[in-house]
Amino acid sequence: MEDGLPCLASVCNSSALTNFCTDDSISAASTSDVQDRLSALELRVQQQEDEITVLKAALADVLRRLAISEDHVASVRKSAPSKGQPGLREAISMSCITNGSTGNRKSSHSPAVPIARKETLSSAAKSGTEKKKEKLQGQREKKEDSHSNDQNPQTQASPSPSPQPSAQTHPTHRQTPEVKSSAPGKSVKRSSTVEKSHGSWESSEDSRNKLMRAASASKLIPKGGKNADKHKDVIVSQEGEYIKMFMRGRPITMFLPSDVDKYYEIKTELPPEKLKLEWIYGYRGRDCRANVYLLPTGEIVYFIASVVVLFNYEERTQRHYLGHTDCVKCLAVHPDKIRIATGQLAGVDKDGRLLHPHVRVWDSVSLMTLQVIGLGTFERGVGCLDFSKADSGMHLCVIDDSNEHMLTVWDWQKKSKVAEIKTTNEVVLAVAFHPTDKDTIITSGKSHIFFWTWNGNSLARKQGIFGKYEKPKFVQCLAFLGNGEVLTGDSGGILLIWSRTTVETTPGKGSKGVYQISRQIKAHDGSVFTLCQMRNGMLLTGGGKDRKIILWDHDLNPEREIEVPDQYGTIRAVAEGKADQVLIGTSRNFILRGTFNDGFQVEVQGHTDELWGLGTHPFKDLFLTCAQDRQVCMWNSVDHTLEWTRLLDEPGHCADFHPSGTVVAIGTHSGRWFVLDAETRDLVSIHTDGNEQLSVMRYTVDGTFLAVGSHDNFIYVYTVTDNGRKYSRYGKCSGHSSYITHLDWSPENKFIMSNSGDYEILYWNIPDGCKLIRNRSECKDVDWVTYTCVLGFQVFGVWPEGSDGTDINALIRSHNRKVIAVADDFCKVHLFQYPCSKAKVCLNGLAYGAM
Repeated sequence: MEDGLPCLASVCNSSALTNFCTDDSISAASTSDVQDRLSALELRVQQQEDEITVLKAALADVLRRLAISEDHVASVRKSAPSKGQPGLREAISMSCITNGSTGNRKSSHSPAVPIARKETLSSAAKSGTEKKKEKLQGQREKKEDSHSNDQNPQTQASPSPSPQPSAQTHPTHRQTPEVKSSAPGKSVKRSSTVEKSHGSWESSEDSRNKLMRAASASKLIPKGGKNADKHKDVIVSQEGEYIKMFMRGRPITMFLPSDVDKYYEIKTELPPEKLKLEWIYGYRGRDCRANVYLLPTGEIVYFIASVVVLFNYEERTQRHYLGHTDCVKCLAVHPDKIRIATGQLAGVDKDGRLLHPHVRVWDSVSLMTLQVIGLGTFERGVGCLDFSKADSGMHLCVIDDSNEHMLTVWDWQKKSKVAEIKTTNEVVLAVAFHPTDKDTIITSGKSHIFFWTWNGNSLARKQGIFGKYEKPKFVQCLAFLGNGEVLTGDSGGILLIWSRTTVETTPGKGSKGVYQISRQIKAHDGSVFTLCQMRNGMLLTGGGKDRKIILWDHDLNPEREIEVPDQYGTIRAVAEGKADQVLIGTSRNFILRGTFNDGFQVEVQGHTDELWGLGTHPFKDLFLTCAQDRQVCMWNSVDHTLEWTRLLDEPGHCADFHPSGTVVAIGTHSGRWFVLDAETRDLVSIHTDGNEQLSVMRYTVDGTFLAVGSHDNFIYVYTVTDNGRKYSRYGKCSGHSSYITHLDWSPENKFIMSNSGDYEILYWNIPDGCKLIRNRSECKDVDWVTYTCVLGFQVFGVWPEGSDGTDINALIRSHNRKVIAVADDFCKVHLFQYPCSKAKVCLNGLAYGAM
């Protein structure tokens, strides 16, 4: 008894000690009191952590608003007239892009679309591969400041410098021998410039990857020396009348305009214009899950293609993290709500080299990359990932898309892999650290749930036993209850609660903890796709087939539910919003926001399959898209909202507005084409040309003719009357040996220039019966109304070295005829000076491409 007095004296007062001596039952009560006090202390610590998180969020919001202010000041200074030609330099990336031009912006923004009031069918452009190139500078620059996305917070943001902690970056100069060996004969000065200012957190492996990409980019730079303007793929005729370039060994002849005396004297410079990403339409929800979150700054974070979007729905602004080189597939938010980890798929660069899948950890305030992990470790892609909670997010667990679905644990700040193990050959859909037990990791997927014990550099697996309960086809999502129990949702619509129990093992080996099912709840008709543990301890579940969001109380009794209308698809992600609001990501690529009382409204939407056709209104801030999902969407480029949408009978592949802006023509994959009223979306007329895909629609400048390019190798020409509402066949251009890819009209509607799938450049005389012009030199001086053909003397310099003829998908000349925008096969957009008549010239601008 005396031995116990000192211990009890520390937790009991004198009267309690006296009672202890006279009543042994008080011992248990005192122990219970200690536990209560410990619980109270834990609760207080949790509250303090929440307060710290709120303070960090407030600081993050202040920094973001400062960045906006600096951006505004910088734009005002830039708009001031200055003498002399500004030197070429890197474009300054802004941390926040306002919704369109601030000078022309209205004070009130269009409200989000209410589900109950506005019928809008879904859509979201299917993400393509996303490749980020290093920026290359001219040799006459006074300052070269080229930074890759991994190191420079400015290039990670969508424009405008944002305040950065000085401790985050430590630029160092790298040596260039590796660049020499990778690209012999190239400019050493350019290559070294590309490699400047690598962050101190990078490993040699990451640096090598950067050097390889820089060397690849350096191939675009012309060789120095006397014949610097010459290229092995370009031949100039002795008379200087034409040049030949070669595509896959096939010669392409282009005649020099009359105002060009000597081809080698042509000088091509970088355009002064720069590219910056303003807005992204769409969200990737169709084949992803748990990828929508609300940050403390009030921004919704999600991804599409290779870009992670931070969308402030109240201020109608977007910021973009642009560090990834291919499609982002998963996302996790750090416990501090500031840092974010995103994993990407493997890809291939323009030279056919593998772009390794990896995870990037970055700061959501500065948009600066903090760490790149897993280069050379993951296979195919990163499937899912999660930050640890019990140790304040020091570790990151990752499941890759290899056949064995490798589970790796990383000390991400040190960029070191702590443990690695094969999980299963079946699909793995979720991975999560236990919030209170730092040594426990749970994975789930097809017909399994595994409980992993992490000890140092080893991982030990315990399989969840379903026992008397029916084994589901898929265990699709995980969550944790307040008492530490594991909650799973499966493809049968069932919620299972897994409780940890202690069972005795063989004598002498002690006991071990195992998880067993303690309770089963029927939650949804169809799959349970997502679970969300709320701040108040309640639970949100999202269903597939029934499209319901259900709110569960602390005892897992259903309290509220709401059904999402069918046009928005099934539930893919659920997150807690501000106050009592809920954020929902759907399979038809919508992000909805709302409450159980008021319903939901659309915040983000796009196409749900590959986007093929794009047309811009001739004088309004509108553009139209059509896609494989059969949706035709009219977008407002100022308010970034959907004006209207219409479902076609078949997928749309190309579109063009009539010059009057009253109608728009849309070509489909079957040879049919539709004319729609641009305001009412009513059908005006239907026509059919052949039975193959239509690839291009092009009106003349006065709107009296329409040319329709088809995959049947013909161009169909129509006369147009009644302001674009009546059409009659005029003729057919026959002569191409492959499908039509691009075409343009001359100002007087006399000629058409067209390209085909086998790299032909042909010209047609329309008044003369749509006949092929045999002497192509007759059209060398034609000033085309538009320039969208990817092959021609004025634009052939945009083609990269070693191209197979399919690398460039679209090209457009600006209205002021000074620059060309080019979209390539790697989802990048580039700017070139117009005309671009030198082989393999340096490009200006970078792709931010969510195409």
